[in-house]
Amino acid sequence: MASGGGNLVVPAPAPANAYTPQSDPIVVVGEQFLAPYPVDLKIQQKVLTIAENNFDITDVNGTPIFKVKGKLFSIRDRRVLLDAAGNPLVSLKQKILTVHRRWQVFRGDSNNSNDLLFSVKKSSLLQMKTTLDVFLASNTSESQPDFKIKGGWHESGCTIYAGDAIIAQMHRKHNVQSVVFGADSYGVTAYPNVDYAFIVSLVVVLDEINADRKGED
Repeated sequence: MASGGGNLVVPAPAPANAYTPQSDPIVVVGEQFLAPYPVDLKIQQKVLTIAENNFDITDVNGTPIFKVKGKLFSIRDRRVLLDAAGNPLVSLKQKILTVHRRWQVFRGDSNNSNDLLFSVKKSSLLQMKTTLDVFLASNTSESQPDFKIKGGWHESGCTIYAGDAIIAQMHRKHNVQSVVFGADSYGVTAYPNVDYAFIVSLVVVLDEINADRKGED
């Protein structure tokens, strides 16, 4: 594990692989979450907690990198991504009364429209497998998504694209907690020069949308 400035915990690099670095870094949550190497993270749903859908996110060495916590007694579905020190990075909220299950992601613990970073929604109402469109806040026309998530739960995982370029991949893991408690566990690889906090946020939204589809909401 390497330490960055302040309280930032920098994840260890993934094993060497043939990942092609992005020529232009992809930054959505923050530049401090860029790495010149691929970053492998494990996202493990916590069990036996009062709040639903809490997750621990660690690197390949088991070092805590992020946490996801649900907000108790919230009128709307709401999750907060925290750094290892417990500081809120982004808030994820489901927008009510939308047919495409739109989620909005805001900077910090905000829900102010001025702090909107991006939104995620289903590409179409009827889907055999999950395809999500991701729009940055600056993309007000939403004529074309800035990113796409393709995959689904009945396959082994999903792939995240910027245009035609792959920027991250996710696969579900099976362990004792997932079998006994039904707790979700994912392995995520963010490609070099891709904001891995952004990628984790997308996986959390994907988990929520698929939980809705399975009737767990």
